[in-house]
Amino acid sequence: MQSQIRKANFTIDTVKIQKQLAAEAAIEMVEEGMVVGLGTGSTSAIAIDLLGKRVSEGLNILGIPTSKASEHQATSLGIPLTSLSEHPSIDIAIDGADEVSPSLDLIKGLGGALVREKIVESQSKSLVIIIDDSKLVPTLGMCPLPVEVVFFGHKVTATSLTDLGCNPILRMDNDKPFLSDNGNVIYHCNFDNGISNPSLLASQIENIPGVVTSGLFVNMADIVLIGSMDGLQTLKRP
Repeated sequence: MQSQIRKANFTIDTVKIQKQLAAEAAIEMVEEGMVVGLGTGSTSAIAIDLLGKRVSEGLNILGIPTSKASEHQATSLGIPLTSLSEHPSIDIAIDGADEVSPSLDLIKGLGGALVREKIVESQSKSLVIIIDDSKLVPTLGMCPLPVEVVFFGHKVTATSLTDLGCNPILRMDNDKPFLSDNGNVIYHCNFDNGISNPSLLASQIENIPGVVTSGLFVNMADIVLIGSMDGLQTLKRP
């Protein structure tokens, strides 16, 4: 039993080191005067902490958070914030991902912030994704695909998602449906055979009435920074 516990702790520590390595490299890309998109999730939280340290040392930037959680964290660290209305063009956005394919397409949003992430990151001149190497997959769909859905009639919307070949499961928060920062529900869609054509599937999902968006981020990532025990790997979109 003791050896199993030590092994589990080592695994957790290893992943933290990998995330830290990727986050450090991303924050080094942030320059004076930039508007920075602040991602959501455990890896993004590391990056926001590092950015807060640079701000405390005199770096002048403005952040645009992709969730209430990121907003709260950034505010607590003294990172000045702005909005898309005031700064519709973002210099760099830094965020994690749940899966990254060889073509740098992504599944994101298992943290529940996919809509705001997609809005902010679509306005960014450069989207930098930071991951540990476990998030690299040969084909998207190894993890559930989150789909944000308007609460009204969401069960009917889920039936339409089923018609696309997935098993949609409503995300719960204890005994109630989980609600996003936008007041919508989220379905986790499982595709048994993976997602062979992310672009087509993204279009099909977003054509369903009631769907706000899916966690498919296709042709959006510019740079993927991958932390591993062998060091840092950088992938760039051609």
